[in-house]
Amino acid sequence: MDLNELKEKCEQCRACPLWETRKNLVFGAGNQNADILFVGEAPGETEDETGVPFVGRAGKLFDKYLEAVGIKRDDVYIANMLKCRPPKNRDPQPSEQDACIGFLREQTRLISPKMIVCLGRISAMRIISPDFKITRDHGIFHERKGVILTAVYHPSLLLRDPRRKDEMLADMLKIKAKADELSGGGN
Repeated sequence: MDLNELKEKCEQCRACPLWETRKNLVFGAGNQNADILFVGEAPGETEDETGVPFVGRAGKLFDKYLEAVGIKRDDVYIANMLKCRPPKNRDPQPSEQDACIGFLREQTRLISPKMIVCLGRISAMRIISPDFKITRDHGIFHERKGVILTAVYHPSLLLRDPRRKDEMLADMLKIKAKADELSGGGN
């Protein structure tokens, strides 16, 4: 199976009720051979409209961080745990996460990244550790099965709490340095 086949399979999913209210499946976007996979929690309104992850206000802020540290969006892959938007952008329910996590696992297997960066606490709690605390654990590297795992603040949090922006920049600089180290050098 390749990513296009997985996306088709995902479009047919009826494992939770979110498919009934989505406008577009938001499968993921970017370099299918990326060294870095960024994982958010779920699509928002703009993403549901376009079918592309992280293109709304939070996505535009995220793009600024990528640019600031010298990571090209075209060089990474961006996905969410959920592929359909929860109503009113509420947090994904555990049953919805359970219904969708298999698609993310298969995406991860197909992309085979060297690093997974969770965007926010919800994806970090699911991917890194159930007791993950974003204010305590952001920017810390873990390794599992040869893959580096870390988490940063979700860009939407930074829109609500700009005091965290410097911490986000520091974390993104560490991610860029670690990515360069994993790829054997600079750009």
